[in-house]
Amino acid sequence: MGKLTGFDVARVALRTPLLQATWNYERQQGLGWAWCFAPVLARLYPDAAERHRRLAEHTAYFNTQPTMASLALGAVAGLEERVAAGEADPATVTRAKHALGSALAALGDRMFWATLRPFAACIGILPALTGSWRGAVVMWVVYNVVHLPLRFGGVSWGYRRGPEVLDPVMRHGFERLVRGLSVLGAAAVGVAIAAILAPGGEPRTVAFQASLLGGLGLGLLTAIRARPSPTQWALGLGALCLAAGWWR
Repeated sequence: MGKLTGFDVARVALRTPLLQATWNYERQQGLGWAWCFAPVLARLYPDAAERHRRLAEHTAYFNTQPTMASLALGAVAGLEERVAAGEADPATVTRAKHALGSALAALGDRMFWATLRPFAACIGILPALTGSWRGAVVMWVVYNVVHLPLRFGGVSWGYRRGPEVLDPVMRHGFERLVRGLSVLGAAAVGVAIAAILAPGGEPRTVAFQASLLGGLGLGLLTAIRARPSPTQWALGLGALCLAAGWWR
């Protein structure tokens, strides 16, 4: 039985963007996980029957924040290496997958969905307010400066650190990043609102300002609800844009 190489880890990392390609309600990311993990099993299990058995077990239910899944893939790859060498029980892999999936989801949802994505959107809005197409590029770059290194480098990181990848030092680092992005995002929102209210230094009409205030208030009330649906967000933003356009 072979040991994992840097090439094997890189192959897993290159597959991670398709983790959710086969997402379903029964196993969620389970099939995608197995496909990403296949290069590990190909290296560790020369016997086809044993490899297929282990692959089938890895198709079981799994779900976490998609980018943070790279850390779990790397950590579990190290455990699978020990299982193949007879140094650990296969049940250890199952327990580690569930524990890492839950912990990474809690951390990743806050960092990516609740912080980084809105922050990137706010930064992208600033050049877009001038009518520049560069706003979309800025938003894409800001998001992927964090997302892509973790997506592709997380497998190697998780493999080196093992199940202890979520140690207090890492958690503290992510918490600091979340707080920093939250502060910068709030500042970007303030700049964007100022630019909308007084473009070129000329203030908008009172009616426009009142409509914007009402829309922001409605948005905040919607945001504090548990998981607003995309349809609700789209309808709310559409109504705000119509009102702003009417009073412009």
